[in-house]
Amino acid sequence: MIRSAALLCAALLVLGVSGYPAAGQGAVRLTHGKMVLAVINDQSGVYADISGKNGVEAVKMAVEDFQKKYGASSLGGTVDVLSADHQNKPDVGASKAAEFYDRDNADMVIDVPTSSVGIAIAHVAAQKRRLFFAVGAATTALSNEDCNKYTFHYGYDTYMLANGTAIAVVKQGGTQWYIVYPNYAFGQDMNAKFSAAVAHAGGKVLLSDPTPFPNPTEDFSTFLIKARTLRPRLQILGAMQAGQDLVNLVKQYNEFGLRQQGVKLSIGLLFDSDINSLTPAALQGTVFTTAWYWNMDKQARDWADRFYARTKVRPTFPMAADYDGTWQYLEAVRRAGSDDADKVVAQLEGYRFNDFFARHAQIRRQDHVLLHDAYLAEVKAPADVKEPWDYVKIISTIPAAQAFQPLREVHCKMAP
Repeated sequence: MIRSAALLCAALLVLGVSGYPAAGQGAVRLTHGKMVLAVINDQSGVYADISGKNGVEAVKMAVEDFQKKYGASSLGGTVDVLSADHQNKPDVGASKAAEFYDRDNADMVIDVPTSSVGIAIAHVAAQKRRLFFAVGAATTALSNEDCNKYTFHYGYDTYMLANGTAIAVVKQGGTQWYIVYPNYAFGQDMNAKFSAAVAHAGGKVLLSDPTPFPNPTEDFSTFLIKARTLRPRLQILGAMQAGQDLVNLVKQYNEFGLRQQGVKLSIGLLFDSDINSLTPAALQGTVFTTAWYWNMDKQARDWADRFYARTKVRPTFPMAADYDGTWQYLEAVRRAGSDDADKVVAQLEGYRFNDFFARHAQIRRQDHVLLHDAYLAEVKAPADVKEPWDYVKIISTIPAAQAFQPLREVHCKMAP
């Protein structure tokens, strides 16, 4: 009896207590003999600093760390990481995704800032029945009207941003808004979500205007002049741009002296790379919502230090999400024992975890949104910055259950 129990325990150790094969046993079956992960993002335009080439490095780092932890053979073969620049054009992004899926047998596409491109690639993923982790694209369309079985919205969305920032700013007394937004899927959704959140909190959007995307002239003076005409009622200029377009707008906002004229700035989406470009002095006191911050605690800092040693930059939250999404995909493959897309999807749906990026996390089965804690943050005063890139302080945590669109408002029809 003792010998039988010992043999059973040994067998369980080989198989792994979680029910999937232990590392290094060669149990993962790869459809094409190797795994291919494809990173598609903006590597040359207005969003290049948000993820870009460093987003590619984050994915490579995740693969290397995974193989170090579980063994080089843990995934049943080699893992190739490919990348492409989508140039912020939906047709280019869709073409690149189809090429990766068809020619290179890519198992997964990840990243894809620019919501219009993200929507286009989600349609390709559904057609090809291959996975897509939308990290950089914020539009809630990806988990509503454009949702599908093979697309996962991983990291943040416009609801999370508006639900955090707009409500906080209105509660602080910023009730009268003028919103300017980039005229494409992301900006249009940001305008809708922020307008709804402002109204819900008891404020009012006096006016909202679309701006060109990308802005070829880099000139936002028309909109800043209009902001002046809305005084004295106007209290908040809501800037929904991102990346270099946001940097240009904030520079011009400061040049116009709108802050001194009583018009405060509220930013819908702010990255550490933007603060680094503008300096904390240009954004001091700005409150915003973020999915993660590199120096928010030891766990985040430890990972960020390793990333900095590799890239010489502090990671934005999409870079961290690129790493984390890759890791969770590889874990799902390992649990499934296969890179078969349907089997991997089954492992991801409803999965709960906690790690350096996503706290109290769950991949919601009904719409494939990654639910996790979000954070209300504030840009530090220059005197409070103690080291390079340490530009932000976390004010409060928005629990995962409150941060994202409640299921009762979701209208995703997930195809079987």
